[in-house]
Amino acid sequence: MLEAVVFLIIGLVFLVWSADKLVYGSAALARNFGISPLVIGMTILAMGSSAPEMMVSATAALEGKTDTAVGNVLGSNIANIALILGITAMIKPLSISSAVLRRELPLMVAVTLIAGLILWDSHLGFYEGIILFALFAAFILAMLRISKTEKESGNSDAMLEEQESEIPEGVSNWKAAMWVVIGLIILPIAADRLVDSAVTIAQYFGMSDLVIGLTIIAIGTSLPELAASLAGVLKGEDDMAVGNIIGSNVFNILAVMGLPGIINPSILSEHAMGRDFWVMLAVSLLLVVMALGKSKSISRIEGFILLVLFIGYQVYLLANMAA
Repeated sequence: MLEAVVFLIIGLVFLVWSADKLVYGSAALARNFGISPLVIGMTILAMGSSAPEMMVSATAALEGKTDTAVGNVLGSNIANIALILGITAMIKPLSISSAVLRRELPLMVAVTLIAGLILWDSHLGFYEGIILFALFAAFILAMLRISKTEKESGNSDAMLEEQESEIPEGVSNWKAAMWVVIGLIILPIAADRLVDSAVTIAQYFGMSDLVIGLTIIAIGTSLPELAASLAGVLKGEDDMAVGNIIGSNVFNILAVMGLPGIINPSILSEHAMGRDFWVMLAVSLLLVVMALGKSKSISRIEGFILLVLFIGYQVYLLANMAA
């Protein structure tokens, strides 16, 4: 048991580290090959923080643990809003001024509702996975088109400017390629070790595959979003902090949940739809109310409320570990 905990921690550390290096190298290579900062920011950087979730979900699905993969998606989205934005807003109230965010928030809710339609019959099928991936491609293309149009018209967007400022400069091709290779090698190994250790812990405590995905794995794979949001708010880039969460949640549902459907179509635990989906939808709607309200901000009190809701949800899950 102790060995499993140690390997779980090691797996999480290397998962987050390798994902960061993979994104760093990929963004640097893309810049060196002349790809526009807009495209890099809206694709590689925007999706990079969700790389751990994607790799863990793929690994879990390959091992026949589709409940864990889906739990990772639902749990990560809940953690992104309630835990990460809760902590971030408590440190510094988040002001939301970006037009892109005001468009993406309702879109995030729409995508969340799509997840409900997919999970309604407690089955994640192959064609549903294909549909989710197709919607993800459409989302990326639409956001690129909208952002490019706004930029050409001279309308600056705070979040896009903040994203572009994060792209590494002055990195040689060989160094960037080295980080890409290292990330590609370590990321799947770390994900495999993480899933194996989580399964061992789950079996020891009698936790269901779904609950292990909703708790330990979800929190662990959300660490990149936590780091990105904290870094953003400390630099005064509030739109970036919230934008990372919105983009990650959309990516998780459309791409990360689509992957296990393609790899291992399965019957899911009834609790995924009957309990956890509604929690994800509730915190998503709560975020919209907070962010698009009169003040266009998330206050410290609202951040505290989000954090309390997350802690309460985790306590409930751990009290019902076998469900």
